[in-house]
Amino acid sequence: MNQTDALAQAEAARALRDRFVAAGAVPVEPDILMPAEMLIELYGEDIRARAYTCADPLRGELMLRPDFTVGVAQHHLAKGQGPSRYAYAGPVFRQQEADPDRPSEYQQAGVEILDGTDPADAEADVFAAMAEATAPLGLRAAIGDIGLLTAAISGLTASDVRKAALTRHLWRPRRFRALLDRFAGRKSPPAARTRLLETLETDGDPFSDAGPQIGLRSREEITARLSRLQADAAEPPIPDREVALLEQLLALRDTAPAAGEQLRDLAVDLPAILPAVSKFTARLDALTARGVDPGTLEFEGSYGRTTLEYYDGFVFGLSAPSRPDLPSVVTGGRYDALTRVLGGGAPCRAVGAAVRVHIGSEVARTRGVQWP
Repeated sequence: MNQTDALAQAEAARALRDRFVAAGAVPVEPDILMPAEMLIELYGEDIRARAYTCADPLRGELMLRPDFTVGVAQHHLAKGQGPSRYAYAGPVFRQQEADPDRPSEYQQAGVEILDGTDPADAEADVFAAMAEATAPLGLRAAIGDIGLLTAAISGLTASDVRKAALTRHLWRPRRFRALLDRFAGRKSPPAARTRLLETLETDGDPFSDAGPQIGLRSREEITARLSRLQADAAEPPIPDREVALLEQLLALRDTAPAAGEQLRDLAVDLPAILPAVSKFTARLDALTARGVDPGTLEFEGSYGRTTLEYYDGFVFGLSAPSRPDLPSVVTGGRYDALTRVLGGGAPCRAVGAAVRVHIGSEVARTRGVQWP
C-alpha cells in the first residue's frame, strides 16, 4: 500500500469513528504496544503466530495490538463507570503468512458497548450501527452464537474434563471433530496411549522400569496425568443421540427466523440450550425493533469457530457476495468472558464490532460507490 492509499484509509477510518461518535459513542485511543503476556492469556498461545512482538528492557515482551478489543475493555474497567459506548479508529497489526498479499498493518474502526443493561439491545445496537455504516457496500449478513454451542456441550453426558476439552477446542474444528469422534467411541485413541494404558494395567507401577527421571515434570505431575488418562479410558462414550443433536446444531444453516424454529425443536431433546435459545429470540426481537429484518440474516451454527476466538455469545459478520475472495468487511460479537478475566472475575457485559477499512474500500471500488 502506497502512502496516498495509507492516508486515504486512515481518513476513512476516522470518518467511520466520527459517525459512531455522532451517534453517541465516546472516542478512545488504546495503546499500540500491549503486554504480550496479557494478550496470550486472553487470546491463547496461537496469537504469537499472528502478532508482532518486541522486547522492552523494563516492560518485557510487548505486542503491537492485533485489534482494539482488549484496549477498549481495559479503558472501561479502569474508569469504573456504568454502561458505556465507545468508538475508535486506527491501525492494527497481524502477520499474514497464509496470504502475503494482504497487508500486515491496516486500519480498523469500530464500536464497543460495555456493561449494557440489556444484552439483546446492546447486540442489536452494534449490529445496526455496522449495517448502517456499510449499507452502500451491499453486504451479506451472517450470524451465529457461540453460546448455543457451549451450552450444547455442557449438556452432553460426559465428564467435566471431556466437556472442557471440547469447549477449549471449539475454535479448532479439526481438533474438535477428532475429540468428539474419540469421546463418542467412533475413533480409537492413539496407539501409544493404548500401549501405555495396557502397560499400566499389567505392571501397576509406571516407574518400575523407567530408568532415571529426566525432564521438567515432577513424579507427582506424571502420576496425576496418568490417572487422568486411565479415568478417560474408563469413561463410557457420549451417547450417539447426543452427538447427533450436537452435529445437527453445528450444521444448521437457514434464515434467522427459520433457524429459531429449528433451535426450539432441538431444545426439546437438548434442554441445556434453552437459555441460549431464549437469548436468540430476544436478539431477533431487538433487531426487528431497530428496523433490521431478521429474514435477511443467515444463521450458521458453526459461524465464528475459526476466526473469532474470544467471542462467547452472539457473533456476526458482514461480507461482500460479489467478492468471495475477500475476508468479511465487518466482524463482531459478544465477549463477556474476556472482560471477566480482565476484571479479575467481576462480570462485565461486552459486545462490539470492527470494520476492516481496506476491505470495505476494495468492495466500494468493485461496486463503483463512494464510501464511507
